[in-house]
Amino acid sequence: MPELPEVELVARALDGLVSSRRVVAARLLRAGLAPDTPPAVFARALRGRRIERVARRGKHILFELEGARVLIAHLRMTGRFMLLPPEAPLPKHTHAVFYLDDERRLVFSDQRHFGMMKLTRAAELADAKELRLLAPEPFSGDFTPAYLRATFARTRRTLKETLLDQTKVTGLGNIYAAEALFLARINPFRVAAEISARRLPRLHRAILDIFNEAIAHGSTMNVDPENIDGSYYDGGFNGRWRVYDREGEPCLDCRAPIRRITHAGRSTYFCPRCQRR
Repeated sequence: MPELPEVELVARALDGLVSSRRVVAARLLRAGLAPDTPPAVFARALRGRRIERVARRGKHILFELEGARVLIAHLRMTGRFMLLPPEAPLPKHTHAVFYLDDERRLVFSDQRHFGMMKLTRAAELADAKELRLLAPEPFSGDFTPAYLRATFARTRRTLKETLLDQTKVTGLGNIYAAEALFLARINPFRVAAEISARRLPRLHRAILDIFNEAIAHGSTMNVDPENIDGSYYDGGFNGRWRVYDREGEPCLDCRAPIRRITHAGRSTYFCPRCQRR
């Protein structure tokens, strides 16, 4: 599943490609993609609206539309946006099509059927059930070491589990949580409430550093409009990880073999020497 850097890069690419374009018509081909809005209502609500901006909240992409409406989209496991010329065939797993005023089509495909869309009024966006419980944005002034200290104090879960909870820290998934914990030199299996006040600023900085690093790297990549998400999956970072997916390989700092342990149903990668308990 894409994490904050990938979603940020996709939102930026979409903003550059479709902002100021008008939706001439829209088709919802799989009703389950937008379960709160019947396909006919979905089509009517989008018809004729100009896309003013594409932004992000957590791992959600936000299409800000003319008339103070917002289309929320979540890619989940296999969701993809593609900007296709009129002559290109629709992909096999196309779930929604937005016909734009330049004759191109913005297509959403999803092989696994886990993606989500929801239409809401801009004034009600913060209260949408998909967004209202999300933790503060990592790059906002509300995300501070003091916020982490207060959040961790209220849980007895491990640090890795807590970091993956989007109501506690938004944007982290399995990859970037592992990388941030390694940068901070903190063991992922420590109870979150027991992390010392000395280590919290280090973890806070590591989260921001790993996000910034991945976004900066992805920002230099060429984007294929017909495969926007595919340009960024893994942040273009595949092969550059410090611990993720490197089981048995030497730690880049101390040369100890990287370990992988299944924890809470997810693979957790860490250096047993650099990240002692």
